[in-house]
Amino acid sequence: MTAKLTQTSAQADGQTARSLERVSWKIPVTFTLASLLLVFLALNVAGAARIRFNDRNQALEIPDFNLPASITLWSFAVICAGFTVWAFCSTLSRGKYGKTGRVIDRLSMLVVAVLSVFGFMVFAGAGSASAVTVTSTLVSTVAISTPLIFGSLSGVICERVGVVNIAIEGQLLVGAFAGVMAASYFELSYAGLLAAPLAGALIGALLALFSVKYGVDQIIVGVVLNVLALGLTAFFAGTVMSDNQEIFNTNRYSLSVIKIPGLSEIPVIGPMLFNQTILVYIMYVVAIVLWIYLFRSRWGLRMRACGEHPKAADTVGINVNRTRFWNTVLGSALAGLGGAFFTIGSGLAFTDNMAAGNGYIALAAMILGKWHPLGALSAAVMFGFAKSFALLVPNLTNTIPSQLVNMIPYVITIIAVAGFVGKSRPPAAENIPYLK
Repeated sequence: MTAKLTQTSAQADGQTARSLERVSWKIPVTFTLASLLLVFLALNVAGAARIRFNDRNQALEIPDFNLPASITLWSFAVICAGFTVWAFCSTLSRGKYGKTGRVIDRLSMLVVAVLSVFGFMVFAGAGSASAVTVTSTLVSTVAISTPLIFGSLSGVICERVGVVNIAIEGQLLVGAFAGVMAASYFELSYAGLLAAPLAGALIGALLALFSVKYGVDQIIVGVVLNVLALGLTAFFAGTVMSDNQEIFNTNRYSLSVIKIPGLSEIPVIGPMLFNQTILVYIMYVVAIVLWIYLFRSRWGLRMRACGEHPKAADTVGINVNRTRFWNTVLGSALAGLGGAFFTIGSGLAFTDNMAAGNGYIALAAMILGKWHPLGALSAAVMFGFAKSFALLVPNLTNTIPSQLVNMIPYVITIIAVAGFVGKSRPPAAENIPYLK
């Protein structure tokens, strides 16, 4: 009898907590706007969009096909409207549907996001002589996302241990510089893969030295290091590289593409995932290993303890400042490795300010991913796809102003942050020096 009363009381408390919880209308409103956007596109489109999947010379021939733009967009709008109704019901229920409802919520967010983006692709390609090249767009997405993923994973390691790594931008930049310098000097592309993380680790060591050992504000140190990296790389590019162009800064020693037999021939996703350079394959391994070790190992537990409650970590015998120092160096090395993609990973010569703000975007992807490796990876891929899509649109139509096209990546990011991401909490002790 007592157990039954306790269970009844717990259920009542749960219902009371749900009733007192503040209702968030972000997802229903976002779904409504997505549905209205698809309706607007359907009312202002004519003709058909030619879709091409076989644009990377795959073994399996997939012929082009035409999608009637108006019918397709109306179908997408109806599906999104159905998920919008579900979103309103789910929000009003305050979690009454339990685990099944949460699964449907996540599925609905994925479907609405995909249909909205693909619907805009159909709208842009309607009546165009050019085809919507899906596979090439996905391949370009991986290329754009790779340095962002390395940078965001770097931020996850550093911030989980309690250090705000604003210096990702500078670490990407010195990684790109050191990578092409070492590859050109030793005439070996893999030498650049060793030099790039070492350069990033050097910037990370400076960040850790000032912020961990001397307690300087981590954000200020990060900004200063970004300026330092920009100045040093610009100076050496204008002196050493310019004076010895036949030796340094050549794209002759870029990484070659490694095609995985069988897997690379999978339609659509094969060229995207399995016809890449070794740097992309390293990125796959790093993301998976970090995900496992961060939440399933002693190293991950100690690291998270130093970022959440350093005093408690110190009490059980963890050297907080040493843990912060070396993990900051490790995370910075990852960012430096990602910077190598700008040069030896893409076959490009180094130019001033080559990172071009990607470090700050990686930092935003980390926050958007809620300091989780897979979340950060997903957010980086989302931004990479948005940028790749923005590069595709001018080939399809000239009716959309170029200024609007250039805004696409940032608009999609803002919509994702404002509409799909709930409340996120950073590690409690980040940017707080630990004084024993």
